[in-house]
Amino acid sequence: MKTKRKPLINEELGVFVRGIIIGKVLTLMVIGGIFYWMLKSHLFSAMTADSSSQKLSSTASPTGSTFRSITSVPPGVFNYGGSAAWAPIRQMVDSQIQGEHPELKLHYVNPTNESPGSASGIRMLLNGELDFAQSSRPLTPSELTTAQQRGFTLTARQVGIDAIAVVVNPSLPVSSLTIKQLQQIYQGQITNWKLLGGPDLPITPFSQLREDADTVVFSGDKNFALPASSPNLQYVHSATEALRLVNKTPGGLYYGSARALVPQCMVKPLSLSVTSTRAIPPYREPLVPPQQCPHQRNQINTEAIKNGSYPITSNLYVIIKQNKEKSKQVGDAYAKLLLTNQGQEAIERAGFIGVR
Repeated sequence: MKTKRKPLINEELGVFVRGIIIGKVLTLMVIGGIFYWMLKSHLFSAMTADSSSQKLSSTASPTGSTFRSITSVPPGVFNYGGSAAWAPIRQMVDSQIQGEHPELKLHYVNPTNESPGSASGIRMLLNGELDFAQSSRPLTPSELTTAQQRGFTLTARQVGIDAIAVVVNPSLPVSSLTIKQLQQIYQGQITNWKLLGGPDLPITPFSQLREDADTVVFSGDKNFALPASSPNLQYVHSATEALRLVNKTPGGLYYGSARALVPQCMVKPLSLSVTSTRAIPPYREPLVPPQQCPHQRNQINTEAIKNGSYPITSNLYVIIKQNKEKSKQVGDAYAKLLLTNQGQEAIERAGFIGVR
């Protein structure tokens, strides 16, 4: 009997052991499943929260992305003025700003006895005639000193970039100049176009008076200063007057805002270079001949201005009076509006280059 029961005992023992092993495996699987479920839930929650946070960050409008996002716009009627080069911005951008902020009423004021320009606008701001000014050049030391003497300070906030174009009579068979040659023309060292590969024709450079100039060429680089000492130099009060005179003068030459000069039919813009190796045009090639204008007009070479290959640019500034009155508030708000994504895009559509 003993020899007959032993296999049964062993068989029962094996079943018992296998049961224990299977039970432990099942227990471990259950525990592991619970742990995995808890870990997965935790990770999912963390990932969901992180994803939601990233989604909120990416979809939320960045500060200053639109005109509407600027909330520090003071209500009221405000006077402003200044650079004639800013005219396209006033026509396009400022109307959009007032459409989004009807509480802001901007009133452009022309100077009484002088032409509109950066200098006249800053003088009017100093005299209390404007709440802020638009400028195509930096503030001068004398303007900063005058402000301090009157109990406040002025700050210039850059909002865009303009190129400086040089234009000549459309019949002149010259297509480019170097910066050095341009400098020598205004210094009176080069007075005839034949010295520059052109005809035997006197050069007649036109310029605004430096103290009245809307744009100061090379103001950021003392090596490119243009002291006006040419015996043939003729002063003008505005770019409009200069364009008429260059068109009537076979050897005429003038410089100013590319946005204002390049599309004009009555003059020809020149390519410029730092050296004589590669001249960069301020217009998109090919050059539109005068006989095709105004049906076609030359367009600004924005790519060359953006990448820095075009050699002369000037900055566009909002000039803000730093006082405790609403003049400071509206100047700050106007600069902020122009520095939004919407403002920068509008500045570029107006023919300038943004700074963001």
